[in-house]
Amino acid sequence: MLKQILQKLPRKSPKADSFDSSGSNSGNSNTNFGGGIQFTNTCNVMSARLNVVKRMSSAIFPSNNTTGVEMVEPHISFKDVSNSEKQNLFISKLNLCCSVYDFSNSDKNYAEKDLKRQILIELLDFVGSGSAKYTELAIASMCKMCAANLFRDFPPKCRSYSARGETEDDEPMFDPAWSHLQLVYDLLLRFISYNSLDVKVAKKYIDHSFILRLLDLFDSEDPRERDCLKTILHRVYGKFMVHRPFIRKSVSNIIYVFVFETERHNGIAELLEVFGSVITGFAIPLKEEHKMFLWRALIPLHKPKSVGTYHQQLTYCVVQFVEKEPRLASTVVKGLLKYWPVRSSQKELMFLSELEELLEKIDMPEFEKVMVPLFRRIGCCLNSSHFQVAERAHFLWNNDHILNLIMQNRQVILPLVFSALERNTQNHWNPAVLTLTQNVRKIFYEMDEELVLACQGKFQEEDSKLTVAAEKRRLTWERLETAAAFQPIAHNNLSGLVNPPPCAVTC
Repeated sequence: MLKQILQKLPRKSPKADSFDSSGSNSGNSNTNFGGGIQFTNTCNVMSARLNVVKRMSSAIFPSNNTTGVEMVEPHISFKDVSNSEKQNLFISKLNLCCSVYDFSNSDKNYAEKDLKRQILIELLDFVGSGSAKYTELAIASMCKMCAANLFRDFPPKCRSYSARGETEDDEPMFDPAWSHLQLVYDLLLRFISYNSLDVKVAKKYIDHSFILRLLDLFDSEDPRERDCLKTILHRVYGKFMVHRPFIRKSVSNIIYVFVFETERHNGIAELLEVFGSVITGFAIPLKEEHKMFLWRALIPLHKPKSVGTYHQQLTYCVVQFVEKEPRLASTVVKGLLKYWPVRSSQKELMFLSELEELLEKIDMPEFEKVMVPLFRRIGCCLNSSHFQVAERAHFLWNNDHILNLIMQNRQVILPLVFSALERNTQNHWNPAVLTLTQNVRKIFYEMDEELVLACQGKFQEEDSKLTVAAEKRRLTWERLETAAAFQPIAHNNLSGLVNPPPCAVTC
């Protein structure tokens, strides 16, 4: 009975000997039972086959970047090894630099930190020499090392933002680990910029997840780090064309969260600076996707209080769109009017400066679409009690292109701003504004004297009507006050208010 059961057990296949040399001897080991029966150790056979499957799996999804590589001591210099061993030494040094240390305590792990810094410098020199063609394993090791050192969570923000963004008294916060971070950023930049880098292989490791973590780093409070990230993102966008739509979408999402949810982000200026050069490369006619980026991301960026921290870069991006496609000018001007500040004079000055740059690029048909609401707003700025806002609005007449637009549409524009000019002449407190107002009136007078006289007559007529209406209101109130002073109050009308009703409950 026992013999029949043992015969049904699988015996070792000859192919198993070729799988694992260590398992071949164990697979041939037999055990003698009583009665002369020999039993083959099938557990060793199955173990050998599982070891083969495990090695194949590790080759496809390596858990350690040193799999299949002859390790070289990482402390050896690149000059002391042959060219064939430099790739292995490069990977060994990268693996050593994956260790991250605490820089809040400068005395802790001082020797290890200094050793890592020296090795990062060696790696930087090796990549900068441009003497090697990197294997897939080297690319994977580089991305792993950069991810280990760079990708981290930032502490929650506790700074307050004023109307101009961060206050001028706030000093930038510097990362104590910058001595290592700077070397890693420089190494990543040189690696991505390497001409012989195989993009098809590198995009498997510099993937969407890697790019998202890279974009998250733009929220760093260290301006040096954001400056490095700006250059790296620009190189990634230029080299990995397959990732361009994803980068644009991811940056749009960052802007949406900033504008409509948090209004807190440290890297909007750097992101816009990168996109300024990206927009310059857009083909004409613009794709609908690019126009949506203008409408849904760039124009709403005028809304946050901290617009002053990135307004220069934002203006450049918006003007680039208008230069690419002038028909967008009226849409942009309407967006500016939608988000025009009411209580912030500093934002008004920024909006007026951007408006002047846009009007320099606008053509006549687009200007005519927005000139009525535009010059109603400019008229309010001419009357502003903040003298800098009033001066900046008057300076628009010093621009020849804007003056030409005004001259050709003076029949519509002058009636919109004439009352503001007259009120400035009568009431404004600042002498410089008064002088500028007289200059603008002189320009209109030389441009069309009859129109100025007609507007002046209409203004005087409206002013006299307002005066009569004001006098009428004053007399009406005087009569009401006089009547109220002499009208006796009936006692019986107030008796119910003065005398409380009798209490129905006996106290």
